[in-house]
Amino acid sequence: MGFVLTILYFLTYYLTPTEIFGSLAEYRIELILAGVILLISIPALSGSILGKTSQTIALAGLAFATFASVLVGVGWAAGGVNALLLFIPNAFAYLLVCLFCTSKRKIQGVILMMLFVCLFVIGQGLAEMRRGLPTGLAARSVDMSDSYFTGQSNDQKEWFYRLRGHGQINDPNDFAQLIVCTLPLMFFFWKRKSSVRNFFVVLVPVGFLLYGAFLTHSRGSILALLAVLMVSLRKRIGTVPSLVLAGLLFVGATATGYTGGRGISTTAGEDRTEFWGAGLELLKAHPLFGIGFGNMPDYIGHTAHNSIVVCAAELGLCGLFFWSMFLLPTFRDSFTVAWPRKVIEKKPVPLSEVSFSLPPPGAAVPDEADVRRLAKLVSLSLVGFLVTGWFLSRAYILTLFLLGGLTEVTFQMALQRGMVSPRLPLGRVLRYSGFLTIGFILIMYLTLRIVNLTH
Repeated sequence: MGFVLTILYFLTYYLTPTEIFGSLAEYRIELILAGVILLISIPALSGSILGKTSQTIALAGLAFATFASVLVGVGWAAGGVNALLLFIPNAFAYLLVCLFCTSKRKIQGVILMMLFVCLFVIGQGLAEMRRGLPTGLAARSVDMSDSYFTGQSNDQKEWFYRLRGHGQINDPNDFAQLIVCTLPLMFFFWKRKSSVRNFFVVLVPVGFLLYGAFLTHSRGSILALLAVLMVSLRKRIGTVPSLVLAGLLFVGATATGYTGGRGISTTAGEDRTEFWGAGLELLKAHPLFGIGFGNMPDYIGHTAHNSIVVCAAELGLCGLFFWSMFLLPTFRDSFTVAWPRKVIEKKPVPLSEVSFSLPPPGAAVPDEADVRRLAKLVSLSLVGFLVTGWFLSRAYILTLFLLGGLTEVTFQMALQRGMVSPRLPLGRVLRYSGFLTIGFILIMYLTLRIVNLTH
Protein backbone atom coordinates (compact mmCIF):
# COMPACT_ATOMS: atom_id res chain seq x y z
CA MET A 1 0.00 0.00 0.00
CA GLY A 2 2.76 2.42 0.98
CA PHE A 3 4.73 1.69 -2.18
CA VAL A 4 1.71 2.16 -4.47
CA LEU A 5 0.85 5.49 -2.84
CA THR A 6 4.51 6.51 -3.10
CA ILE A 7 4.50 5.95 -6.86
CA LEU A 8 1.20 7.84 -7.14
CA TYR A 9 2.69 10.70 -5.13
CA PHE A 10 5.69 10.93 -7.47
CA LEU A 11 3.49 10.81 -10.56
CA THR A 12 1.33 13.60 -9.15
CA TYR A 13 4.42 15.70 -8.53
CA TYR A 14 5.85 15.29 -12.01
CA LEU A 15 2.68 15.24 -14.12
CA THR A 16 0.53 17.63 -12.01
CA PRO A 17 -2.64 16.77 -10.04
CA THR A 18 -4.83 17.83 -12.97
CA GLU A 19 -3.17 15.31 -15.30
CA ILE A 20 -3.53 12.49 -12.76
CA PHE A 21 -6.87 13.23 -11.08
CA GLY A 22 -8.64 15.34 -13.70
CA SER A 23 -11.52 17.38 -12.34
CA LEU A 24 -10.93 15.98 -8.84
CA ALA A 25 -7.75 18.05 -8.64
CA GLU A 26 -9.79 21.07 -7.54
CA TYR A 27 -10.41 19.28 -4.23
CA ARG A 28 -6.63 19.25 -3.57
CA ILE A 29 -6.42 15.49 -3.83
CA GLU A 30 -2.63 15.71 -3.69
CA LEU A 31 -2.84 17.05 -0.11
CA ILE A 32 -5.18 14.23 0.89
CA LEU A 33 -2.76 11.77 -0.71
CA ALA A 34 0.18 13.25 1.20
CA GLY A 35 -1.79 13.07 4.46
CA VAL A 36 -2.68 9.40 3.92
CA ILE A 37 0.93 8.54 3.11
CA LEU A 38 2.12 10.38 6.19
CA LEU A 39 -0.27 8.38 8.39
CA ILE A 40 0.78 4.99 7.02
CA SER A 41 4.44 6.05 7.24
CA ILE A 42 4.36 6.36 11.01
CA PRO A 43 4.41 2.61 11.77
CA ALA A 44 7.11 2.06 9.13
CA LEU A 45 9.46 4.53 10.85
CA SER A 46 10.34 1.98 13.52
CA GLY A 47 13.42 0.08 12.40
CA SER A 48 13.85 2.11 9.20
CA ILE A 49 17.17 3.55 8.06
CA LEU A 50 15.99 7.14 8.48
CA GLY A 51 17.35 7.35 12.02
CA LYS A 52 20.74 6.09 10.82
CA THR A 53 21.43 8.53 7.99
CA SER A 54 22.94 11.99 8.19
CA GLN A 55 20.66 13.04 5.34
CA THR A 56 17.67 12.92 7.69
CA ILE A 57 19.30 15.52 9.92
CA ALA A 58 20.34 17.51 6.85
CA LEU A 59 16.74 17.67 5.64
CA ALA A 60 15.57 18.84 9.06
CA GLY A 61 18.27 21.51 8.91
CA LEU A 62 17.23 22.54 5.41
CA ALA A 63 13.64 22.86 6.59
CA PHE A 64 14.80 25.10 9.43
CA ALA A 65 16.96 27.18 7.06
CA THR A 66 14.02 27.53 4.65
CA PHE A 67 11.77 28.89 7.38
CA ALA A 68 14.46 31.08 8.96
CA SER A 69 15.50 32.54 5.59
CA VAL A 70 12.07 34.16 5.16
CA LEU A 71 11.56 34.92 8.84
CA VAL A 72 14.93 36.67 9.19
CA GLY A 73 15.54 37.83 5.61
CA VAL A 74 12.04 39.21 5.03
CA GLY A 75 10.71 39.46 8.56
CA TRP A 76 7.59 37.51 7.65
CA ALA A 77 6.70 34.49 9.79
CA ALA A 78 3.70 33.51 7.64
CA GLY A 79 5.93 33.63 4.58
CA GLY A 80 8.33 31.27 6.35
CA VAL A 81 5.51 28.79 6.84
CA ASN A 82 4.58 29.09 3.16
CA ALA A 83 8.19 28.46 2.16
CA LEU A 84 8.28 25.43 4.43
CA LEU A 85 5.13 24.06 2.78
CA LEU A 86 6.83 24.37 -0.60
CA PHE A 87 10.01 22.63 0.56
CA ILE A 88 8.58 19.70 2.55
CA PRO A 89 6.76 17.94 -0.35
CA ASN A 90 10.08 17.71 -2.19
CA ALA A 91 12.07 16.48 0.81
CA PHE A 92 9.26 13.98 1.51
CA ALA A 93 10.60 11.91 -1.41
CA TYR A 94 13.66 10.87 0.60
CA LEU A 95 11.49 9.56 3.43
CA LEU A 96 9.17 7.67 1.07
CA VAL A 97 11.98 5.92 -0.82
CA CYS A 98 13.77 4.92 2.39
CA LEU A 99 10.54 3.55 3.89
CA PHE A 100 8.77 1.86 0.99
CA CYS A 101 11.29 1.15 -1.80
CA THR A 102 13.58 -1.34 -0.11
CA SER A 103 13.58 -4.29 -2.55
CA LYS A 104 14.84 -4.78 -6.10
CA ARG A 105 11.36 -4.85 -7.61
CA LYS A 106 10.30 -1.71 -5.81
CA ILE A 107 13.43 0.11 -6.89
CA GLN A 108 12.69 -0.98 -10.44
CA GLY A 109 9.16 0.33 -9.90
CA VAL A 110 10.55 3.78 -9.04
CA ILE A 111 12.73 3.71 -12.16
CA LEU A 112 9.75 2.71 -14.31
CA MET A 113 7.80 5.59 -12.81
CA MET A 114 10.54 8.00 -13.90
CA LEU A 115 10.58 6.40 -17.35
CA PHE A 116 6.80 6.66 -17.64
CA VAL A 117 6.87 10.37 -16.81
CA CYS A 118 9.54 11.00 -19.44
CA LEU A 119 7.81 8.90 -22.12
CA PHE A 120 4.45 10.50 -21.33
CA VAL A 121 5.82 13.98 -21.93
CA ILE A 122 7.71 12.87 -25.04
CA GLY A 123 4.58 11.18 -26.37
CA GLN A 124 2.47 14.29 -25.76
CA GLY A 125 5.10 16.37 -27.50
CA LEU A 126 5.23 14.06 -30.52
CA ALA A 127 1.44 14.15 -30.79
CA GLU A 128 1.54 17.93 -30.66
CA MET A 129 4.23 18.03 -33.35
CA ARG A 130 2.10 15.80 -35.55
CA ARG A 131 -0.85 18.19 -35.20
CA GLY A 132 1.47 21.03 -36.16
CA LEU A 133 3.21 23.73 -34.16
CA PRO A 134 2.66 27.43 -34.96
CA THR A 135 5.00 28.77 -37.65
CA GLY A 136 5.91 32.14 -39.09
CA LEU A 137 5.40 35.46 -37.33
CA ALA A 138 2.26 34.17 -35.60
CA ALA A 139 4.35 31.66 -33.63
CA ARG A 140 5.75 34.42 -31.42
CA SER A 141 2.33 35.65 -30.31
CA VAL A 142 0.44 32.37 -29.85
CA ASP A 143 -0.49 31.44 -26.26
CA MET A 144 1.31 28.14 -25.55
CA SER A 145 0.82 27.99 -21.79
CA ASP A 146 -0.89 24.60 -22.09
CA SER A 147 1.51 23.29 -24.71
CA TYR A 148 4.27 20.74 -24.18
CA PHE A 149 6.57 23.06 -26.12
CA THR A 150 7.92 26.52 -25.51
CA GLY A 151 9.30 28.71 -28.28
CA GLN A 152 12.27 31.05 -28.34
CA SER A 153 14.86 32.60 -30.65
CA ASN A 154 18.35 31.18 -31.12
CA ASP A 155 21.62 32.99 -31.81
CA GLN A 156 20.61 33.48 -35.46
CA LYS A 157 17.26 35.02 -34.40
CA GLU A 158 15.47 31.94 -35.70
CA TRP A 159 12.39 30.67 -33.88
CA PHE A 160 12.53 27.11 -32.55
CA TYR A 161 10.64 24.94 -30.06
CA ARG A 162 11.79 23.11 -26.95
CA LEU A 163 10.03 20.17 -25.32
CA ARG A 164 8.96 20.52 -21.69
CA GLY A 165 6.60 18.95 -19.19
CA HIS A 166 4.00 20.61 -16.99
CA GLY A 167 4.04 21.44 -13.29
CA GLN A 168 7.47 21.09 -11.74
CA ILE A 169 9.11 20.10 -15.06
CA ASN A 170 7.54 22.85 -17.16
CA ASP A 171 10.92 24.20 -18.17
CA PRO A 172 12.83 22.34 -20.94
CA ASN A 173 15.97 22.32 -18.82
CA ASP A 174 14.10 20.78 -15.87
CA PHE A 175 12.66 18.07 -18.09
CA ALA A 176 16.09 17.44 -19.62
CA GLN A 177 17.51 17.04 -16.11
CA LEU A 178 14.93 14.36 -15.31
CA ILE A 179 15.79 12.53 -18.54
CA VAL A 180 19.51 12.65 -17.74
CA CYS A 181 18.85 11.20 -14.27
CA THR A 182 16.60 8.46 -15.65
CA LEU A 183 18.88 7.28 -18.47
CA PRO A 184 21.56 5.50 -16.37
CA LEU A 185 18.95 3.86 -14.13
CA MET A 186 17.38 2.09 -17.13
CA PHE A 187 20.40 -0.21 -17.26
CA PHE A 188 19.32 -1.76 -13.96
CA PHE A 189 16.98 -3.83 -16.16
CA TRP A 190 19.90 -5.16 -18.23
CA LYS A 191 20.40 -8.93 -18.21
CA ARG A 192 23.43 -10.75 -19.47
CA LYS A 193 22.91 -13.06 -22.45
CA SER A 194 19.42 -11.65 -23.08
CA SER A 195 19.95 -9.63 -26.25
CA VAL A 196 16.33 -9.48 -27.40
CA ARG A 197 15.05 -8.55 -23.94
CA ASN A 198 17.75 -5.92 -23.47
CA PHE A 199 16.96 -4.38 -26.86
CA PHE A 200 13.26 -3.88 -26.13
CA VAL A 201 13.40 -3.32 -22.36
CA VAL A 202 16.51 -1.12 -22.18
CA LEU A 203 17.84 0.13 -25.53
CA VAL A 204 14.52 1.14 -27.09
CA PRO A 205 13.43 3.22 -24.04
CA VAL A 206 16.93 4.72 -23.85
CA GLY A 207 16.63 5.73 -27.51
CA PHE A 208 13.32 7.48 -26.81
CA LEU A 209 14.86 9.25 -23.81
CA LEU A 210 17.79 10.48 -25.89
CA TYR A 211 15.39 11.75 -28.53
CA GLY A 212 13.39 13.50 -25.81
CA ALA A 213 16.60 15.13 -24.53
CA PHE A 214 17.30 16.29 -28.08
CA LEU A 215 13.83 17.87 -28.31
CA THR A 216 14.54 19.90 -25.14
CA HIS A 217 17.59 21.47 -26.86
CA SER A 218 19.09 21.83 -23.40
CA ARG A 219 22.77 22.79 -23.52
CA GLY A 220 23.28 21.68 -19.94
CA SER A 221 21.95 18.21 -20.74
CA ILE A 222 24.65 17.73 -23.40
CA LEU A 223 27.38 18.39 -20.86
CA ALA A 224 25.63 16.22 -18.28
CA LEU A 225 25.25 13.27 -20.66
CA LEU A 226 28.89 13.55 -21.67
CA ALA A 227 29.94 13.69 -18.00
CA VAL A 228 27.87 10.59 -17.25
CA LEU A 229 29.44 8.83 -20.24
CA MET A 230 32.96 9.77 -19.16
CA VAL A 231 32.46 8.55 -15.60
CA SER A 232 30.90 5.28 -16.78
CA LEU A 233 33.61 4.52 -19.37
CA ARG A 234 36.68 5.82 -17.55
CA LYS A 235 37.34 2.53 -15.75
CA ARG A 236 36.90 0.49 -18.93
CA ILE A 237 38.73 2.45 -21.61
CA GLY A 238 40.75 4.95 -19.58
CA THR A 239 40.46 8.65 -18.82
CA VAL A 240 42.03 10.01 -22.02
CA PRO A 241 40.04 7.81 -24.43
CA SER A 242 36.81 8.65 -22.60
CA LEU A 243 37.63 12.38 -22.88
CA VAL A 244 38.33 12.01 -26.59
CA LEU A 245 35.08 10.11 -27.13
CA ALA A 246 33.14 12.72 -25.17
CA GLY A 247 34.71 15.47 -27.28
CA LEU A 248 33.75 13.74 -30.52
CA LEU A 249 30.19 13.22 -29.32
CA PHE A 250 30.01 16.87 -28.28
CA VAL A 251 31.01 17.97 -31.78
CA GLY A 252 28.48 15.57 -33.27
CA ALA A 253 25.69 16.77 -30.99
CA THR A 254 26.25 20.44 -31.78
CA ALA A 255 26.50 19.67 -35.51
CA THR A 256 23.13 17.91 -35.50
CA GLY A 257 21.33 20.89 -33.95
CA TYR A 258 21.06 19.55 -30.40
CA THR A 259 21.30 23.06 -28.95
CA GLY A 260 18.73 24.53 -31.34
CA GLY A 261 21.27 26.91 -32.82
CA ARG A 262 22.52 28.32 -29.51
CA GLY A 263 26.22 28.40 -28.75
CA ILE A 264 28.01 26.82 -25.79
CA SER A 265 30.76 29.14 -24.59
CA THR A 266 31.61 31.60 -21.85
CA THR A 267 30.40 34.39 -24.11
CA ALA A 268 27.07 32.65 -24.72
CA GLY A 269 26.65 32.26 -20.97
CA GLU A 270 27.54 35.80 -19.95
CA ASP A 271 24.07 36.48 -18.59
CA ARG A 272 24.26 33.45 -16.32
CA THR A 273 27.67 34.38 -14.91
CA GLU A 274 26.29 37.83 -14.17
CA PHE A 275 23.51 36.19 -12.16
CA TRP A 276 26.10 34.07 -10.35
CA GLY A 277 28.02 37.18 -9.39
CA ALA A 278 24.84 38.89 -8.22
CA GLY A 279 23.99 35.83 -6.14
CA LEU A 280 27.38 35.87 -4.40
CA GLU A 281 26.89 39.57 -3.68
CA LEU A 282 23.54 38.74 -2.07
CA LEU A 283 25.26 36.09 0.06
CA LYS A 284 27.85 38.66 1.11
CA ALA A 285 25.10 41.06 2.16
CA HIS A 286 22.98 38.37 3.89
CA PRO A 287 25.50 35.69 4.95
CA LEU A 288 23.68 33.72 7.63
CA PHE A 289 20.14 33.03 6.39
CA GLY A 290 20.16 34.63 2.94
CA ILE A 291 17.41 36.71 1.34
CA GLY A 292 14.62 34.19 1.69
CA PHE A 293 13.49 30.97 0.01
CA GLY A 294 12.51 31.68 -3.63
CA ASN A 295 13.19 35.42 -3.33
CA MET A 296 16.18 35.80 -5.66
CA PRO A 297 14.09 36.99 -8.65
CA ASP A 298 12.72 39.79 -6.46
CA TYR A 299 16.26 41.09 -5.92
CA ILE A 300 17.93 40.74 -9.33
CA GLY A 301 14.94 40.10 -11.60
CA HIS A 302 15.98 36.54 -12.32
CA THR A 303 17.02 33.33 -10.63
CA ALA A 304 20.70 32.34 -10.47
CA HIS A 305 20.80 29.47 -13.01
CA ASN A 306 23.11 27.64 -10.63
CA SER A 307 21.98 25.41 -7.76
CA ILE A 308 24.89 26.31 -5.50
CA VAL A 309 24.42 30.03 -5.94
CA VAL A 310 20.65 29.97 -5.52
CA CYS A 311 20.95 27.90 -2.32
CA ALA A 312 23.65 30.19 -0.92
CA ALA A 313 21.86 33.42 -1.84
CA GLU A 314 18.38 32.38 -0.69
CA LEU A 315 19.22 30.28 2.40
CA GLY A 316 22.61 31.72 3.33
CA LEU A 317 25.52 29.77 4.79
CA CYS A 318 23.12 27.92 7.06
CA GLY A 319 21.13 26.51 4.16
CA LEU A 320 24.20 25.81 2.03
CA PHE A 321 25.75 23.90 4.92
CA PHE A 322 22.76 21.59 5.30
CA TRP A 323 22.50 21.19 1.52
CA SER A 324 26.16 20.15 1.49
CA MET A 325 25.40 17.84 4.40
CA PHE A 326 22.81 16.07 2.24
CA LEU A 327 25.06 15.82 -0.79
CA LEU A 328 28.27 14.69 0.89
CA PRO A 329 27.13 11.39 2.48
CA THR A 330 24.91 10.70 -0.53
CA PHE A 331 27.82 10.81 -2.94
CA ARG A 332 30.17 9.12 -0.50
CA ASP A 333 27.80 6.21 0.09
CA SER A 334 26.99 5.69 -3.58
CA PHE A 335 30.64 5.77 -4.67
CA THR A 336 31.69 3.57 -1.75
CA VAL A 337 29.42 0.77 -2.93
CA ALA A 338 30.00 1.36 -6.63
CA TRP A 339 33.80 1.58 -6.59
CA PRO A 340 35.00 0.12 -3.25
CA ARG A 341 38.67 -0.06 -4.24
CA LYS A 342 38.84 3.72 -4.21
CA VAL A 343 37.70 3.89 -0.59
CA ILE A 344 39.54 2.59 2.45
CA GLU A 345 36.94 0.63 4.37
CA LYS A 346 36.97 -0.80 7.87
CA LYS A 347 36.02 -4.37 8.63
CA PRO A 348 32.38 -4.93 7.58
CA VAL A 349 29.89 -4.79 10.41
CA PRO A 350 28.35 -8.19 11.32
CA LEU A 351 24.86 -8.72 9.98
CA SER A 352 23.59 -9.24 13.51
CA GLU A 353 24.40 -5.62 14.24
CA VAL A 354 22.34 -4.31 11.35
CA SER A 355 18.88 -3.68 12.74
CA PHE A 356 17.23 -2.82 9.43
CA SER A 357 16.09 -6.18 8.09
CA LEU A 358 16.28 -7.48 4.54
CA PRO A 359 13.12 -7.64 2.42
CA PRO A 360 11.08 -10.82 2.94
CA PRO A 361 12.11 -13.93 0.96
CA GLY A 362 9.25 -13.40 -1.50
CA ALA A 363 10.64 -10.06 -2.60
CA ALA A 364 13.24 -9.81 -5.34
CA VAL A 365 16.37 -9.40 -3.25
CA PRO A 366 19.34 -8.14 -5.30
CA ASP A 367 22.59 -10.09 -5.00
CA GLU A 368 25.97 -8.40 -4.52
CA ALA A 369 26.47 -7.86 -8.25
CA ASP A 370 23.06 -6.18 -8.52
CA VAL A 371 23.76 -3.98 -5.50
CA ARG A 372 27.11 -2.91 -6.95
CA ARG A 373 25.55 -2.22 -10.36
CA LEU A 374 22.67 -0.25 -8.86
CA ALA A 375 25.11 1.87 -6.86
CA LYS A 376 27.06 2.69 -10.04
CA LEU A 377 23.91 3.65 -11.90
CA VAL A 378 22.63 5.84 -9.06
CA SER A 379 26.07 7.46 -8.89
CA LEU A 380 25.85 8.28 -12.59
CA SER A 381 22.38 9.76 -12.08
CA LEU A 382 23.72 11.94 -9.28
CA VAL A 383 26.57 13.10 -11.52
CA GLY A 384 24.02 13.98 -14.20
CA PHE A 385 21.89 15.84 -11.68
CA LEU A 386 24.78 17.95 -10.41
CA VAL A 387 26.12 18.80 -13.86
CA THR A 388 22.70 19.97 -15.04
CA GLY A 389 22.25 21.65 -11.65
CA TRP A 390 25.33 23.76 -12.41
CA PHE A 391 23.16 25.56 -14.98
CA LEU A 392 19.81 25.34 -13.13
CA SER A 393 18.41 26.81 -9.93
CA ARG A 394 17.14 23.45 -8.70
CA ALA A 395 18.85 22.95 -5.36
CA TYR A 396 15.88 21.51 -3.49
CA ILE A 397 13.68 19.60 -5.93
CA LEU A 398 12.14 16.17 -5.53
CA THR A 399 14.50 14.42 -7.97
CA LEU A 400 17.55 15.11 -5.79
CA PHE A 401 15.90 13.72 -2.67
CA LEU A 402 14.54 10.72 -4.58
CA LEU A 403 18.06 9.87 -5.77
CA GLY A 404 19.34 10.38 -2.23
CA GLY A 405 16.80 7.86 -0.98
CA LEU A 406 17.81 5.32 -3.65
CA THR A 407 21.43 5.80 -2.61
CA GLU A 408 20.79 5.02 1.04
CA VAL A 409 18.54 2.02 0.28
CA THR A 410 21.35 0.66 -1.92
CA PHE A 411 23.97 1.36 0.72
CA GLN A 412 21.86 -0.43 3.33
CA MET A 413 21.65 -3.49 1.07
CA ALA A 414 25.43 -3.44 0.72
CA LEU A 415 25.86 -3.00 4.46
CA GLN A 416 23.63 -5.98 5.18
CA ARG A 417 25.80 -8.15 2.94
CA GLY A 418 29.07 -7.02 4.53
CA MET A 419 30.16 -5.31 1.33
CA VAL A 420 31.00 -1.97 2.99
CA SER A 421 31.77 -0.50 6.37
CA PRO A 422 29.20 1.62 8.26
CA ARG A 423 28.21 5.13 7.29
CA LEU A 424 30.40 8.05 8.23
CA PRO A 425 29.93 9.14 11.87
CA LEU A 426 27.82 12.27 12.25
CA GLY A 427 30.75 14.26 13.62
CA ARG A 428 32.83 13.65 10.49
CA VAL A 429 29.88 14.43 8.24
CA LEU A 430 29.39 17.76 10.01
CA ARG A 431 33.08 18.60 9.73
CA TYR A 432 33.38 17.60 6.07
CA SER A 433 30.16 19.42 5.22
CA GLY A 434 31.63 22.62 6.61
CA PHE A 435 34.65 22.19 4.36
CA LEU A 436 32.40 21.43 1.40
CA THR A 437 30.33 24.55 2.06
CA ILE A 438 33.45 26.71 1.94
CA GLY A 439 34.65 24.77 -1.11
CA PHE A 440 31.43 25.44 -3.01
CA ILE A 441 31.74 29.19 -2.42
CA LEU A 442 35.41 29.20 -3.45
CA ILE A 443 34.60 27.23 -6.62
CA MET A 444 31.96 29.73 -7.66
CA TYR A 445 34.23 32.67 -6.85
CA LEU A 446 37.17 31.22 -8.80
CA THR A 447 34.88 30.31 -11.71
CA LEU A 448 33.70 33.90 -11.96
CA ARG A 449 37.26 35.21 -11.73
CA ILE A 450 38.39 32.92 -14.53
CA VAL A 451 35.42 33.82 -16.72
CA ASN A 452 36.03 37.54 -16.17
CA LEU A 453 39.71 37.17 -17.08
CA THR A 454 38.83 35.48 -20.39
CA HIS A 455 36.61 38.36 -21.50
